[in-house]
Amino acid sequence: MNDKILILDFGSQFTQLIARRVRELNVFCEIQPCTKPVTYTDDMKGIILSGSPFSVNDANAPMPDIAAMAAHLPVLAVCYGAQLLAKQSGGEVGKSTHREYGRAHLQDVIHDPLMATIPTGSQVWMSHSDTIKSLPEGFTVIARTEAIPVAAFRASAAYAPNPVYGIQFHPEVTHSTDGGQLLKNFVVDICGARQDWTPAAFIHETVERIRKEAGDKKVVMALSGGVDSTVAATLIHKAIGNRLSCIFVDNGLLRKDEFEQVLEGYRHLGLNTQGIDARQLFYGELDGVTDPEKKRKIIGRLFIEVFQEESKKLEDVSFLGQGTIYPDVIESVSVHGPSATIKSHHNVGGLPDTMHLSLIEPLRMLFKDEVRRVGRELGIDDIFIGRHPFPGPGLGIRILGAVSEEKVKMLQEADAIYIQHLRDSGMYHQVWQAGAILLPVQSVGVMGDERTYEYTCALRAVTSVDGMTADWAHLPYDLLARISNDIINRVKGINRVVYDISSKPPATIEWE
Repeated sequence: MNDKILILDFGSQFTQLIARRVRELNVFCEIQPCTKPVTYTDDMKGIILSGSPFSVNDANAPMPDIAAMAAHLPVLAVCYGAQLLAKQSGGEVGKSTHREYGRAHLQDVIHDPLMATIPTGSQVWMSHSDTIKSLPEGFTVIARTEAIPVAAFRASAAYAPNPVYGIQFHPEVTHSTDGGQLLKNFVVDICGARQDWTPAAFIHETVERIRKEAGDKKVVMALSGGVDSTVAATLIHKAIGNRLSCIFVDNGLLRKDEFEQVLEGYRHLGLNTQGIDARQLFYGELDGVTDPEKKRKIIGRLFIEVFQEESKKLEDVSFLGQGTIYPDVIESVSVHGPSATIKSHHNVGGLPDTMHLSLIEPLRMLFKDEVRRVGRELGIDDIFIGRHPFPGPGLGIRILGAVSEEKVKMLQEADAIYIQHLRDSGMYHQVWQAGAILLPVQSVGVMGDERTYEYTCALRAVTSVDGMTADWAHLPYDLLARISNDIINRVKGINRVVYDISSKPPATIEWE
């Protein structure tokens, strides 16, 4: 059993980054809404409290009892967490006269265990409008900045039997240059967590767990050709062999030649996979539908119906394998109840109860980059591991407006040209995700002596770590020029190419 750090989420946009930084230390961690009571287990070694969009002085701000947590384990309170710790202990928190956002530098650093090896002048990242005006009696300031007198502090020995710290800055973001060291000081040195959570250890533990969970029963699983489902299927196959049956559905919305290429790749992996051609079924039901959420629901429903029909042909299946990953799980849980629908997820809760199958989700606790590391440890070919993420509804949400077979073929050609140029130029692996989008916009063009009135294609490419935030990729102008020229010359129906320079947030990576 691996040691574990619990991260309580107060709604910060950076909470997942905290988890990622802890896991980079080869220490397992879990995120839990701050509204859920903490259950203490022997493997839990410490607690980190996240930031929050709330003020601790808001009437509806979350207020879990930090002292009760500190009675069991060491606590590190970040930003909102630090302000809550100060307020609950008798300190004063109020609006800052000098709001601090962005870069700041630590001063008067006291090198206690949390700040060990953190130099005075270290750059940190601030994002707060409240500030700690006074600390509770017995608490000690261990760092400040030029603008605020309490940038980091330590609770008094009388407060709790375990070490308790508060920091006003965000150590999890890369702009905090020594943030990783600070988290290591807390997680490894103060909490004593073992750094033994590695891809190899994960594979061994997961395969053993699947063997016990599945017993001698059979598992069915839908594959998409993406890294998540491929790694999940490989883990299940490693555990139970050909008692895993896989189904790969061609919904007519895949990349160019993807159906044949992926099936061949699965054969090389030894996965027992059946390919189903359902293109015309999907095209028929999507005809004339323009609303993106309706398109997603149609694609999701039809996929389930096709998968369910094919699964019925298999005998004595007891389990359903899924490639659910941790961001899917986290985004399906909200700190204060259901969150606004940005888009439908295709994994969590995606298949019907009527199948009466128990779930096996080997990757449920992994982030995307961790899935890739596990896949490489398993020896899976880079055709799967190195692929850019691709949306569950496929090109159905990269064709804005109504979907037709003609538009799909047009976009497949444009996308294939785009991706091949990225590969040929060496840019493909420098980009986290790229794809072409067909816009419902036609414009005038001139080809030879003829006037054209054809569609516009938008190119999207972003850099990211896990897709939670993303910046537009700064592709070279000459590369974009070659891509645009090839698409316009080779794809009949497109006479204009544009490049999307929006970041996430405020935009999303996909257009729909």
